[in-house]
Amino acid sequence: MLAGSGALLAGCTPDAGSGPVMNAPSDAPTTTPAVSAPPAVRPVGDVETLATGLESPWSILRLPDGGVLVSERDPGRIVEVLADGALREVAVLPDVVAGGEGGLLGLAFLPGDGDDGASVFAYFSTDSDNRIVRMPLTGEPGELGLGEPDVVLDGIPRGGRHNGGRLAVGPDDFLYATTGDAGDGDLSQDPDSLGGKILRMTAEGEPAPGNPSGTLVWSLGHRNPQGLAWDAAGGMWAAEFGQNTWDELNRIEPGENYGWPIVEGRADDDRFRDPAVQWPTSEASPSGIAIVGDTVVLAALRGERLWFASPALTSPTEVDAAFEGELGRMRDVVPGPDGELWAITNNTDGRGSPRDGDDRLVRIPLADAD
Repeated sequence: MLAGSGALLAGCTPDAGSGPVMNAPSDAPTTTPAVSAPPAVRPVGDVETLATGLESPWSILRLPDGGVLVSERDPGRIVEVLADGALREVAVLPDVVAGGEGGLLGLAFLPGDGDDGASVFAYFSTDSDNRIVRMPLTGEPGELGLGEPDVVLDGIPRGGRHNGGRLAVGPDDFLYATTGDAGDGDLSQDPDSLGGKILRMTAEGEPAPGNPSGTLVWSLGHRNPQGLAWDAAGGMWAAEFGQNTWDELNRIEPGENYGWPIVEGRADDDRFRDPAVQWPTSEASPSGIAIVGDTVVLAALRGERLWFASPALTSPTEVDAAFEGELGRMRDVVPGPDGELWAITNNTDGRGSPRDGDDRLVRIPLADAD
């Protein structure tokens, strides 16, 4: 189940196919985190299926009250996963136009504040753009509802591929979104384009206070990032699809440029931030990521496995693969309720080989790494 990589360090660039490559020690952060590091984790025991019959699922949203929502890319549907594993339709978003890698993608939750109740944000493709909407969340687990969608941000470039699409509310309570280059790499380096970026905004879609250029752009030079998570010290991490050579796990800093399309993977070029870890595209194609303890977990699509990279608080030096080929394509991962991991497979997205019961939501027990 678990294959160790050891601590392979990138003193020079190896041939693609050699497995994960971490930053050399001189590239790792030199500052000491202000918080104590939680333990790194690795999977133990058997995978438990929580729900089956999902159709091209994309994002898992665990709510504070115990409710669970999952977005389905191609039907444009949001379903609630009930305690017995049954699926209950909550909403079908009317403007979703699926096709290629587009459709209904990321979900995020914002708690209520004052007179405003709790909300769910969704990122999806229309026939002309990608956009983010906000919907009031109503009801209790087992009978959750979503009100009419209100457009928060539109005009994000849409293509047959590279639509980004991950949403997350950060520890600063602002909304973050990953956007792809929509197949046009020049957009990633254009500071005036919303494509190929990580965006940071208020709940109303305005640039959040403290953004480096005063616009929505938090970082640029991305090809197709689809994973966002924060470590115990508030450090931000993102996963990104490469083209032909290297997929990336990046520590995100405001205003920094991550190089696409000028570079892919490590460049040792002062103009760009190098990835903390990179993988051959055949072994990763990472989508959603989660941080549990001091470990970044990446869901790999083409790689059909989960990657466990630690420590997150400084820079990973140990990267291990688990479940290679056992579950098929992996689209998203989130921390579970009791220090465990939840994940969704993505074998019905048109690129996988569906198995009986696919797609499924699964629970993965974790334990502290030795």
